[in-house]
Amino acid sequence: MGLQALFFYLFAFVAVASAFMVIASRNPVYSVLFLILTFFNSAGLFLLTGAEFLAMILLVVYVGAVAVLFLFVVMMLDIDFAELRSGALEYAPVGALIGLILAAELVIVVGGSTFSPEIASNISMPIPPVAQRENTAALGDVLYTHYVYFFQIAGLVLLVAMIGAIVLTLRHKPHIKRQNISQQVARTPETAVEVVKVKPGQGI
Repeated sequence: MGLQALFFYLFAFVAVASAFMVIASRNPVYSVLFLILTFFNSAGLFLLTGAEFLAMILLVVYVGAVAVLFLFVVMMLDIDFAELRSGALEYAPVGALIGLILAAELVIVVGGSTFSPEIASNISMPIPPVAQRENTAALGDVLYTHYVYFFQIAGLVLLVAMIGAIVLTLRHKPHIKRQNISQQVARTPETAVEVVKVKPGQGI
C-alpha cells in the first residue's frame, strides 16, 4: 500500500466517522465541531485527487465562514433543540425519500464511470493533468471564458440572498434610537443649537 492510498483511507475513514457524529451527537456545538472536522478531511481528499482549488475553497468558505458562523449562532442563541427534534419523526418519510434519491444519483454517477470509462474522454472541456497545468488556472480559464455569464449570475443571486437575509433580520423597534445619516448631514447651526435664555435665579 502506497503512501497516497494510506492517506486516502485515513481521510475517508475520519470523514465518514465525523459525518456520522454530526447527526448522532446530542449536543449541537459538538455537531458543528464534527462538521468542521468533516470539511478538513474532505479537503484532504480533494488534495489527493489534485483538486487543490476545491480543497482551499472548502476550507475558506465552509470552515472559515459557514461552520464557524453556525457555531457562534448555536452558542449565542437560546434554542430549544428538544422542541426542534420533537417534530423530526413527522418529516422522516420525506427525508428518507430524498436520501434514496441522492443514493440513486451517486450509484448512477459511480456506475456510469465504472461501466463506461469512455465517458470521461468525451467531455467537451476536460481539465488538463496537473503536470501540464495547475488545476486553479484551468478552472479559472473555464469559468471566466465559457461560463462567465453564469458566474456573474450566480454572484448576483448570492448578493440578492445576502441583502434579503439582512432585510429580514433588520427589525425596527419603536423605542430604540437609530442613526439617520441624512438628518445628520443636513443639520445646520440653527437646527443643531438651541439657545435658551434663563432669567437670573431661575433654572431651566
